[in-house]
Amino acid sequence: MSDTPFPIAPARSDAARASEPRGAPVAVAEHSIAVRRTARYATLGRPSARVREVWYVCHGYGQLAGAFVRHFDGLDDGTRLVVAPEALSRFYVAADMRKHAEAPVGATWMTREWREAEIADYVAYLDALHARITAELADSGADPAALAVRVLGFSQGAATASRWVVRGSVRPRDIVLWGGPLPADAGEPGGDVRAALDGVRITAVVGDRDEFGTPERLAEQEALLGRLGLAHRRRGFAGGHRLDRETLASLAADLRDGRW
Repeated sequence: MSDTPFPIAPARSDAARASEPRGAPVAVAEHSIAVRRTARYATLGRPSARVREVWYVCHGYGQLAGAFVRHFDGLDDGTRLVVAPEALSRFYVAADMRKHAEAPVGATWMTREWREAEIADYVAYLDALHARITAELADSGADPAALAVRVLGFSQGAATASRWVVRGSVRPRDIVLWGGPLPADAGEPGGDVRAALDGVRITAVVGDRDEFGTPERLAEQEALLGRLGLAHRRRGFAGGHRLDRETLASLAADLRDGRW
């Protein structure tokens, strides 16, 4: 992945704004309807009685699960199953919106539009995926109660992973926030984030040249975790806004062996 953030779609042109209806206010009412969606996810490893760990890895903005999961191939040793869910909304990653045919496709977990509904949708999706993976492992001879579940989120996926762990049904042993923070709104309004994360080991990973990991943002994250009374560990590496294979391998070994 590039260390450069993906471009933002251009604002509407004057011509587009001019085409909007004018005159007396129109009584517009917005509604919602629940629909079925088909979600895509990628895996490394196979469900079997040998599996001892399940890693759910949530990609960043503009990425796709199939490419993202390849960063975790070093964890595929027969005892780990790596599951990369793909966000439900895809888009063309292009600065020039006229060049869709040539542009790569990426996915995003949410936008600012109807954000609470989008959060609820992806929490329900990830819960359903977790239930499926757990059932597949049980059918293959693994003991779901003995599995170490770990959740990792990269960049935008860090907020997604956080909200899933706080609001969803998954009860991981670890959550890894890589290149992204625990969001201030991780829980539902009035929810107890500290209680939801009680017993979950929190590891924050950031590169020393990560343009999003500014001293101000890191201080804000430390302050939030402090207010919530959440113990955590921080790891760094030489690099920008990306995953790092060596750091990931070392972290995975330490979490497996209890060296948190």
